[in-house]
Amino acid sequence: MSKGKLSREEKALLEAVEAGEFESVLTESRKKKLEAIASNTFKKDKRINIRISNRDLAAIQSRASEEGIPYQTFVSSIIHKYISGSLQDLTANKPMQRTQKTRG
Repeated sequence: MSKGKLSREEKALLEAVEAGEFESVLTESRKKKLEAIASNTFKKDKRINIRISNRDLAAIQSRASEEGIPYQTFVSSIIHKYISGSLQDLTANKPMQRTQKTRG
């Protein structure tokens, strides 16, 4: 596992976990319950078709490639994060700029 982007505290914690200093307290019944919740959360049972610009698609594919995931999965992730509130439109609350017209 890459340790390059971890803080000192995170590195110490990772080393402790890898050394076996922690033991899971997850019961089998709790594990099954969490697996069922995760499965239902990420079940993809609906298909949508959208039309977007070639430029946007290329940008999406590029970002997905950087993340190492298929672009459809990346788009689905963006949508999920936005509707769950963990991804926000930073321009949503900005006032619109008015352009001034001058008479010549």
